[in-house]
Amino acid sequence: MSVQPLMPPMITVKDLNVRFRHGRQTVSAVNGVSLEVARGEVLALIGESGSGKSVTLRALMRLHAERTTTIAGRIHIAGQDVMALSKRQLRALRGPVAAMIFQEPLLAMDPVYTVGQQIIEALRQHQTLSHADARIMALEALRSVHIPSAEQRLDAYPHEMSGGMRQRAMIALALSCRPQLLLADEPTTALDATVQIQILILLRELQQALGLAIIFVTHDIGAAVEVADRVAVMYGGRIVEQAPLAELLNNPRHPYTRVLLGTRPKAGLSKGQRLVSIAGAPPDLSRLPAGCAFAPRCPHATDVCREQVPAQELVNPGHPIHCHHWMTI
Repeated sequence: MSVQPLMPPMITVKDLNVRFRHGRQTVSAVNGVSLEVARGEVLALIGESGSGKSVTLRALMRLHAERTTTIAGRIHIAGQDVMALSKRQLRALRGPVAAMIFQEPLLAMDPVYTVGQQIIEALRQHQTLSHADARIMALEALRSVHIPSAEQRLDAYPHEMSGGMRQRAMIALALSCRPQLLLADEPTTALDATVQIQILILLRELQQALGLAIIFVTHDIGAAVEVADRVAVMYGGRIVEQAPLAELLNNPRHPYTRVLLGTRPKAGLSKGQRLVSIAGAPPDLSRLPAGCAFAPRCPHATDVCREQVPAQELVNPGHPIHCHHWMTI
């Protein structure tokens, strides 16, 4: 019996570092991030605001301003070395291979063009299509994300749509060229709870129907639970723990992961009862401490935590962690 070869990962990132220059100051926003996402898999990247999640996502598509940004490390998407691509090759990658959903579609979409015009432009940029054929495909893209009255919405401007409809239109735009990888940057942050769950369900349905690989950035573990197969926890520009979703929820080993999970509102919370919060503040990425970035807020920190960045160890296969004391806490 022949053995089928293993499919290569959809995306592989090795030792990614992102630095921003602002005058004489350098901000170390991402520090040695490594991850892999298989074809058809959803990875949730979670952490507090300022932990480096969105910076990581944009770096994968090389969307940061080159004049003020230094990116180092390896990024391979669908077998292509993203760091070695020319600007023309990057344009060919963005859309048909990898696409991105931004956090605020009202700012991400062009306000002077209709939603339909923007989808049509993306389609014609990457395929040889007449305007009429591209319009038909744009209409199908809106229908695929369950936008009601899609014919009318096609000729609407972004500001004429509700927040939920704009987010659906952004998803339709991102998926119009049938990418293999979708990068979703907190796509539900600005939406109310009912619309949030609708968008999360829609993303999971589309992911399963199209076989997409997705990296889903969020600070909300509840959102990650709805869509993720695996979770990577970021703090201070580093991934401190990764694991399959169920294992991370049932067996979190990093102190930061534990307190982050503990901040979730519990069922039966009574009116006036104080929510759990994480003491202290996230680190200043322009002045990171010498050791573990979480040490100033960690109740288990010792001198070694403050002096040395913890190396990667394995809790279980598929469950790496960066913590000096994970075995004893």
